[in-house]
Amino acid sequence: MTETLNVPASASTDPQPDPSGADAKPAKGRSLWTDAWQDLRRNPMFVISAVLIVLLLTMVAFPGLFTSASPTVGDLTHHYQGEPRYTHFFGEDWFGYDTQGRSVWARMVHGARASVLVGVLVTLSVTLVGGIVGLVAGYFGGWLDSVLSRITDIFQGIPFLLGAMVVLTTFTKSNLWVVIAALLFLGWTQIARVARGSVITVKQSDYVHAAKSLGASTVRIMFRHIVPNALAPVVVVATTALGGYIAAEATLSYLGIGLAAPAVSWGVDVSNGKDALRTAPHILISPAVMVSLTVLAFIMLGDAVRNALDPKSR
Repeated sequence: MTETLNVPASASTDPQPDPSGADAKPAKGRSLWTDAWQDLRRNPMFVISAVLIVLLLTMVAFPGLFTSASPTVGDLTHHYQGEPRYTHFFGEDWFGYDTQGRSVWARMVHGARASVLVGVLVTLSVTLVGGIVGLVAGYFGGWLDSVLSRITDIFQGIPFLLGAMVVLTTFTKSNLWVVIAALLFLGWTQIARVARGSVITVKQSDYVHAAKSLGASTVRIMFRHIVPNALAPVVVVATTALGGYIAAEATLSYLGIGLAAPAVSWGVDVSNGKDALRTAPHILISPAVMVSLTVLAFIMLGDAVRNALDPKSR
């Protein structure tokens, strides 16, 4: 007697999964910057700071979108220390008039360009100079690292604002580029120390040793493998420091050794408003608030970027 084994049709016709996973699609790799961007998009601190910075940059690039008034033309007859009209949004008299009869709001809008330009250009300059010094010192080590580290220590031992004041007083006239040079002269040390430490850490990685074993050149190793992976701490410090450089420009201009009239900047307006603080406090308070909001926005942005790039915070 013969038994017939009934096999379901689906068992013989359906394809069986490959246990080796050969047919599976490879997962797309995610980098540190991709993960950081995903975290930043969900961070309210980043969103708020980014909106403020975008508005500020729009004001710098297109001041005509915010006011049609001139920041340099005043009317002493009718507008001497005119009171603010806070209900006249974006109007010429929104934040009143200064001691020269000029619109405070117009000067706030147009003054953003000089203040932000100083902050951005100084940040880019110190990041470039400090990054190169830190890269060379951290990668090559030895006597070169010792020499560059001692030079960095000497410059870092000089008080930042006091040193900038000394540098600026050596010039007969200060302009935008002189202020940038003075802040760069003493501001690169922090970036250099951060970059050096980051490069030393990355230099000990296995992929760097593998690149050396394969005969990769020094330049390729430095700019292909080390710089991209050592960049995160430098970006965090530079982002946070940008607001500090804007505040430094305002402080130097307030002391009368930074930007000066006829330049239009927040620091110049704060300096002009100090003499009328009792009679017309809005002349000083309005640009001072703009400086504070700008510095706060960049500090918040730096904190958000630091939390996103720090694996320990996940």
